[in-house]
Amino acid sequence: MRRMFRFLAVAAMAVLASTAAQAQTVDEIIKKGTLVVAIDTTTPPYGMLDGGMQASGFDIDLAGLIAKSLGVKLEFVTVNSPGRIPALLTNRVDIVVSIFSITAERAQQVWFSNPYAGQCSAVVGPKNLAAKSLEDLKGKKIAVTRGTPEDNITSAWSKEHGDSISVLRFDDYPSTMQAMLAGQVDLMGGGDYGDIYLRKSSAGEGFEMKFPLRCFHFGIGLRRGNTDLLKWLNTFVYTVKNDGTLDALSMKWRKAPLPALPTM
Repeated sequence: MRRMFRFLAVAAMAVLASTAAQAQTVDEIIKKGTLVVAIDTTTPPYGMLDGGMQASGFDIDLAGLIAKSLGVKLEFVTVNSPGRIPALLTNRVDIVVSIFSITAERAQQVWFSNPYAGQCSAVVGPKNLAAKSLEDLKGKKIAVTRGTPEDNITSAWSKEHGDSISVLRFDDYPSTMQAMLAGQVDLMGGGDYGDIYLRKSSAGEGFEMKFPLRCFHFGIGLRRGNTDLLKWLNTFVYTVKNDGTLDALSMKWRKAPLPALPTM
């Protein structure tokens, strides 16, 4: 009897856990009345804190438009790059809007909407340092944000070439930039806009983008199995892409038009 009770208790707990992680529909979010979105406020111009310490940027505006289209309140959960997938898998958030690059590896754990923006990962460094390819980084120290494409690319290349590049990982983009500004490293990996934000610092005029690593597209992240929500998000992205909203956000925050956005 006791064994049967324990079996039933374990089974009940499994059912409850499964229910908690079940697919979430658009109607359920509307009924709840709140859309919970994971953002990163350390990745300008997509996410940052303004002078009033409020979240602002391309991704923040886009999240607001999603909530407005659903007719619900918006709640932010701040995460760093490595925390985006765990925030989804532990049901802390409904979606992720945080320069979430679409990769096959990540798609084993989460789903992505069609791309809403894109950029190239790049190597940035002092103007007086010659570097046109990863080959030129041999023997150099490069700062990257942990878990980003530039981390994966430089680390994989270095490993294939006898750990010839010293890759220093930081948990957020400001820390990566600070390492560059403080002279802790020779170069840094970041977005192709990285030199713009370095130049905003008092010692930043001496930096430039050296070369691109790889170009990526950003999707809205959601839990696997949420087919209803995925279809709605793809429809939303289609709408704001075709009515010019995405281009307007890009000009506002990136000071440049969006790259061509493919569909998946």
